[in-house]
Amino acid sequence: MKSGRGDDQDLAAGGPARHIPVLLDEVIEALAPHEGGVYLDGTFGAGGYARALLATPQLRVLGLDRDSDAIAGAAPLISKSAGRLRVEQARFGDLVEVARRTGFAPLDGVTLDIGVSSMQLDEAARGFSFRQDGPLDMRMEQAGRSAADIVNEASEEELADIFYYYGEERMARRIARAIVADRVAKPFLTTRPLAELIGRLVPHKPTEIHPATRSFQGLRIAVNDELGELVRALAGAEEVLNEGGRLAIVTFHSLEDRIVKQFFASRSGRGQARSRLLPGEPVPPPATFDLVGKQPVIAGAEELARNPRARSAKLRTGQRTNAPARGLDADLAAMAALPTRSGKGR
Repeated sequence: MKSGRGDDQDLAAGGPARHIPVLLDEVIEALAPHEGGVYLDGTFGAGGYARALLATPQLRVLGLDRDSDAIAGAAPLISKSAGRLRVEQARFGDLVEVARRTGFAPLDGVTLDIGVSSMQLDEAARGFSFRQDGPLDMRMEQAGRSAADIVNEASEEELADIFYYYGEERMARRIARAIVADRVAKPFLTTRPLAELIGRLVPHKPTEIHPATRSFQGLRIAVNDELGELVRALAGAEEVLNEGGRLAIVTFHSLEDRIVKQFFASRSGRGQARSRLLPGEPVPPPATFDLVGKQPVIAGAEELARNPRARSAKLRTGQRTNAPARGLDADLAAMAALPTRSGKGR
C-alpha cells in the first residue's frame, strides 16, 4: 500500500528505520513551518515528518499514533528533541482533545499520512498483509475487534458491504458467500487461507495485483474505522488551527482522497458563486480554508524510483482563514460510512 513514516538515518523503531516518509519535502513545504511554531503530526509512525519539522528552531511538535509500537519507538527522537517533541497514543480523530490537554493548541499546522504504514505491513504478526501467513488481526491499536472477529462473526451482508464499499471489490457478494459457507467447518484465523480463498474466486491476470488486495483493504478500513477517523480529524483540524495555519493531508487510495477533496472543496467555497444566488437561496457560509497551490501534489520520478509505494500518494493542502469552524459535516460522515445496502452490483 504505502511507505512507512520513517527515516533511514536515525533510530525510530528500536533500530535503524527502514522507511521513507512519502512526499516529505512537499509536505514540509506545504506546512511552511516557522520558528517557534506549534505543529501536529497525527500519524507519527517512525517520525519522519516530525523529525523534518524539528529542524526549524524552537518549533514544537505533538505526535499522535494509535500503535503502541510506534509510541515505544519514538523514545530516541524524543530524547534528542530537547523537550520540543511529545508523542501520545491516540487516534488522530481525537486531535482537538489531545492538543488542548497537552497545551499544544492552537496549532500552526497539522499533517496526516492516512492509512497503514509499511512497518505494520512488514510485520506478519500484525496481520495487515498476506505476503506471509500471520494472525488475521489488522488492529492498529492492537485492541478491540479484529479482522478475524469480523470475518468469522459478521453476516454475509455486512461482509459484502465491507468488501464492496471499503475495498471497491466487484466480486464482494461471491467472496462473502464463500467465507460464510467455509467458516462453519473451519474459522479463518490467519491471513493466508483467506487470501487463498479470495484468489480462487476472483478472476485475475498474473500481472495484476493479488486478487485479495481489495478485500484486505476493506477489512482493514472496517477494523480501524479509518474513514470515520479521517472525517473527525478534518473537522478537528479546522477547529484547532490558527488563522493562517496549514492542513496537509497525504492519501493513498480513492476513498480517502475523495473525502479530503470534498472537504477542501466545501470549506474553500470552490464552485460557489456567492454573487449569483437565486432569490431566497441561502448565502453559503464563509470559507474556512483557502487552497494552497496546485492540487493534488503527487510524487515525482525521483521519489518513485526510490520508493515505488509512493505511486498512489496524493497531497492536498489548505490554509485556515478566520471564519468560524463548521464542525462535523454530515455529508462527509455519510461518505465514510457503509451505505444502506441496495443488494445490487456486488
